[in-house]
Amino acid sequence: MNRRLPPLLVAVFINIAGFSLILPLLPFYGQVFDAQPFEIGLLFAAYSFGNVFGEIHWGRQSDVWGRRKVLVATTFIAGLSYIAFAYAPSLWAAILIRIFSGFFSGTLSVCQGFIADVSPPERRAKTMGYFGAAFSLGFAFGPVLGGVFAGEEVVAESFRLPIFIAGGLSVLASLWCMAVLRDAVEPKGKGAPLPKYSEAFTFVSSEPLLSRLFVISFFGIAAFASMEAVYGLWSEANFGWSANDLGFAFLAIGGGGLFAQLVLIGPLVARYGEARVIVMGLCLLALSMFLQPVIRLPISGVLLMGVLMTGHSLAFPSAGALLSRNTPPERQGSTMGLLMASNAVGRIVAPPLFGWIYAVQMDAPWFAGAIMIGLVILIALQAVRMLDAQRAKAG
Repeated sequence: MNRRLPPLLVAVFINIAGFSLILPLLPFYGQVFDAQPFEIGLLFAAYSFGNVFGEIHWGRQSDVWGRRKVLVATTFIAGLSYIAFAYAPSLWAAILIRIFSGFFSGTLSVCQGFIADVSPPERRAKTMGYFGAAFSLGFAFGPVLGGVFAGEEVVAESFRLPIFIAGGLSVLASLWCMAVLRDAVEPKGKGAPLPKYSEAFTFVSSEPLLSRLFVISFFGIAAFASMEAVYGLWSEANFGWSANDLGFAFLAIGGGGLFAQLVLIGPLVARYGEARVIVMGLCLLALSMFLQPVIRLPISGVLLMGVLMTGHSLAFPSAGALLSRNTPPERQGSTMGLLMASNAVGRIVAPPLFGWIYAVQMDAPWFAGAIMIGLVILIALQAVRMLDAQRAKAG
């Protein structure tokens, strides 16, 4: 492993722990403002809305300033935004602050740029696996911390301490980057050109395999983001869970992702190929969503969310890898940029929509998500057949 990489992975872990710490609090923090399920969905979606603009802006800005400077500045300002979130005077102020926080936290593309700087192409997939593991570990650790320090009463004071801790972790990540992280290449002084989304859309639409991979990613990520948004409300209504209980339940979500990243995905892809691993992951997603309201027990409520995250962590990295492998080098930037934008739209639109469905009938989002992923499985099976036909023709 390149010696410059471990400091970045530590920064990713600290930052994601701070971000994910907030997730189990949101359904309960929203209730402080008498938010309805649709509005709680907006709290989840607001962060992603800011995030997509942040990813575009900070990825290009890191070419001008350098990766380290951007990570130091953005994570520090994001940390300060948590203080404002803790004292939000209204629901709409909280939503606006979440957009602001999401914008300054939109640095995934900066981290990916750093990884590209320090790792040769033949080792990049393995390096991204380390990145995914640091992400999943932070995602497992953060919500537990949020749940432990949250109060039992649904009042603003109950959530201020964990929100301050989230902000503190973000500031810590900034200080860590400033003290330890070093750029691998000199800043270019000029931002990379924006992805040509119109050209990418035309190209993807003309390629049957790529268009199916886009559909798989969009609906799969939309379903996962929606289940995150309604899970707190549903478990509170069914099991009487507080933010504290939900924080420990989120440990299963992060643990499922970590297990998939470290143990499952490499051997499965080597044996069966990305397309079949996508189908496996989607089947786990659909099954976990369908069974959640059918079994309806606290223990299954935790374990099935772990299965949900395992399926998500199998399907969507595999879809991205397969997409990249079947895209010519000159179209990589615009196509992967379009994929990020498409996935962001799913994370923005779906949580409020599923919040509205939850308000109609609390079990309906699970069944709607399972049906949606069931249809996506049919599309994934088409991708398997296309790739099998390609191999048969080539061999």
